[in-house]
Amino acid sequence: MNNYETVFILTPVLSDAQMKEAVDKFTSLLKEQGAEIVNEECWGLRKLAYPIEKKTTGFYVLVEFKAEPQVIATLETNLRRDERVIRFLTFRQDKYAAEYAAKRRNLKSSKETTVKEN
Repeated sequence: MNNYETVFILTPVLSDAQMKEAVDKFTSLLKEQGAEIVNEECWGLRKLAYPIEKKTTGFYVLVEFKAEPQVIATLETNLRRDERVIRFLTFRQDKYAAEYAAKRRNLKSSKETTVKEN
């Protein structure tokens, strides 16, 4: 199994419930295909670098997972077919990127625990 990271941008006209439903759709698709979800982050509504489909903002979502290569084709087909998705990018992490992502997750979780303690 390889480590993968997918970032996709959802259209900004969605409500929070619709956004969460779209994210759940893709994570459940990955789980059905035998992938293991490592991390899921919703970065929220952000400004796009350039207008896409006359939209200047979008909901950014990051999903890190471990899967077999054939799962990516299924995921990307579903991302292309869903009209809520403006753009997406999937790439395979090499060992250095996977180590960096793990350190970033650990650093983020340690910051969150210190904020909760204070």
